Amino acid sequence: MNTQTLNLIIAFAATFILGIIIVPRLKKFKIEQVVRDDGPKTHLKKNGTPTMGGIIMLIVLLAILGFHAVSNHVLILPIVAILGFGIIGFIDDYKKLIKKDTKGLSPLKKVLGLFIVTAVFIILYLNVFGFGTDIIIPFIDQPITLSLGAFVVFTAFILLATSNAVNLTDGLDGLASGVVAIIMTFFTIIAVKQGDNDMILLGSVTVGTCLSFLIFNFHPAHVFMGDTGSLALGGAVASIAIMLKMPLYLAIIAFVCIIDTLSVMLQVIFFKITKGKRLFKMAPFHHHLELSGMKETKVVVIFWIVTAICACIAYFI
Repeated sequence: MNTQTLNLIIAFAATFILGIIIVPRLKKFKIEQVVRDDGPKTHLKKNGTPTMGGIIMLIVLLAILGFHAVSNHVLILPIVAILGFGIIGFIDDYKKLIKKDTKGLSPLKKVLGLFIVTAVFIILYLNVFGFGTDIIIPFIDQPITLSLGAFVVFTAFILLATSNAVNLTDGLDGLASGVVAIIMTFFTIIAVKQGDNDMILLGSVTVGTCLSFLIFNFHPAHVFMGDTGSLALGGAVASIAIMLKMPLYLAIIAFVCIIDTLSVMLQVIFFKITKGKRLFKMAPFHHHLELSGMKETKVVVIFWIVTAICACIAYFI
C-alpha cells in the first residue's frame, strides 16, 4: 500500500470515529442549525440539525499534519492556514450557536483575522522557507516570476478569496465537502506527478477527511460543517495550490465556487443599483437553482460533476 493511500485511509477512519463521538454531542448540547425562512422551503426541515461539525475535520487535519510536521517543517505552512482560518470560523460559529449572538463575529474582526493569518502564511512562505515568487501559467504550463509586491498581493487574494469561496459554497448537504474532495484529488495527483511528498500528504489527508465527513453530511445531512469547517478547508485548498505554484489553476477547477461567489457579489450590486430588485431568486447560485425547481441532491451532484470535468480539463491543458 502506497503512502498516500495509507494517509487517506487513516484520515477517513479518524474522521469517521470522531464523527460517531462528536455529532451526538453537538445534538445533545443543541449546537444546531437555524435555517433562513426566506430560502427554499425544503430547507426548513433542517432546523435543529447539528452544526459546527467542521471541528471534526479540523482536529483530524491538524493531528495528522502536525505529527508529520515534526520532521517535515514545511507542513507548518498549511497548518497555519487551516488552523488560522478554522479558528476564525470557530469563533464565528461559537458566538452564533453557543452564545446565541446572531451577528456572530463582526465583519471587521473577521476580515482582520483572515488578514493576520494570510500575512503570517506569506511571511513564512517567503522569509522562513524561502519559496520563490514564481507561479505556473495554465495552458502553457510554464512558470513566470512575479515581483515581490505582485506576489504578495496575489497570494493574499488567493488565500482570502478561496477560503470565502468555499465558505459560500457550503450551503447544501455534501456540496462543499464533495467539491473540495475533488479539487484536492486533482492537486494530490499533481503532487504525485511532481514527487512532492509533503503536498501528497496534505492532499490525501484532506480527501480522506472530506469523503468520511460526507457519510454524516450528505443528504439528508446529520451534521453541517459550519464556518469552522468551510474556512479551514478553504485554507487547505489555497495552501496546496500556492505551494504547488498552481494558484491560477483554481480559476478552472474551483469554477463552481467562483460562480457561487460571483452570484453573491452580483446580487448585492444589482440589489443596490435597482433599489431592491434581485438578479437571482436567491444567492449563492446553488440556492437559485433550488428555487427554480431543481432538487437539492441534483444540484449537488451536478456541481460535483462540473468540478470533476474542470479538474480533468485543468490536468490535460
